[in-house]
Amino acid sequence: MNTKNSFPFITVMLLLVTLFLNCCTQQKNTNSLDDTIIVEDSSNYVRTEYAKGFTVKYLKDSVRLVEVCDPQADEDERMPIGYAFALVPKGSEAEVPEGYERVEVPIRSTITMTSLQLSNFTALDAHDFIKGITGTKNLYNKDILQRVKDGRIQKIGMEGNFDVELILAANPDIIFISPFKRGGYDTIKETGITLIPHLGYKEATPLAQAEWVKFVGMFIGKETDANKVFEGIARRYNEIKELAAQTTEHPTVFSGEMHGGNWYAVGGKNHLAQMFRDAGADYIIHDDNTGGVNLEYEQLYATAANADYWRILNSFPGDFSYEALKASEPRNVHFKAFKEKHVIYCNMKQTPYYESAPVEPDQVLADLVAIFHPELLPNHEGKYYKLLK
Repeated sequence: MNTKNSFPFITVMLLLVTLFLNCCTQQKNTNSLDDTIIVEDSSNYVRTEYAKGFTVKYLKDSVRLVEVCDPQADEDERMPIGYAFALVPKGSEAEVPEGYERVEVPIRSTITMTSLQLSNFTALDAHDFIKGITGTKNLYNKDILQRVKDGRIQKIGMEGNFDVELILAANPDIIFISPFKRGGYDTIKETGITLIPHLGYKEATPLAQAEWVKFVGMFIGKETDANKVFEGIARRYNEIKELAAQTTEHPTVFSGEMHGGNWYAVGGKNHLAQMFRDAGADYIIHDDNTGGVNLEYEQLYATAANADYWRILNSFPGDFSYEALKASEPRNVHFKAFKEKHVIYCNMKQTPYYESAPVEPDQVLADLVAIFHPELLPNHEGKYYKLLK
């Protein structure tokens, strides 16, 4: 073979291959989802970083395919049916793929079923979209309470016992639901109103739960605001988490109280358990249960008797105390955390825990770090959690 003559041939072939590969790469990049969205408006592009319960795909004509799934898909309790929505700009005639329910956005109005859902609207300064809620128990937000009082927001009843007439009077475009809770949605389905599952409460980490603010943002036309809000939440949370990671001491902690003869304890993969770990503590239950289990007192005591801290969240009328904790269950005095006055407490009658903490996990984490490792945040003032005095 004449190597002198073959060299140009080989060179040409390599150039052709290189050009072909570059062409394929450019074609792929040109048609890729990320490039298309970034060219249009990157601040408006919803990308999930932590949440496992919803995904977003972008099509032409600004159509977004949103699929909702169970974040705990590997658990026994699974999503009863699949949920898939095509979010289409209002007034658009764009076609949507088969199997996706068409939803024109931004919506005009909605009904929220949980405090977690409500917290997303509060974080986005979007109360105007809310025309109905289930109730006002443990609700602190003055704006929402005023809207209920003057009739701008209807109380539609609790899950399992909805007032369909009030729902129809509210005339919402969609209703955000929690399909794993007490239900009662079959009756609402008959109204023809689109039901949108919001599964933030099933996420396994605080940031995954908080990221559902982006989910709500897509329906109300506030994607840019939602991205900005969550970016701040995640940045602050991770900064505090990194601070807590510097410590070599990891106190143990347990959670809950005895109610009706059983102690409900969240599982080791619950977002609360993850927050304890992020705060530099060791949650005593290490199993992979996310939702939690009911334990008898003896079972819990065998595991938690010598734990360093005890976290309690309740709605005690008045000021909670160690005496009240003893009165509720005399055997509580035997816990090490009780003896050493290491009870971490939040009273839902005095603190807007469920209506704002889901979108302030950074604040909750700071509260816990200041308790577990006071030397790291010596000047922190707890908003949700404080040591019981």
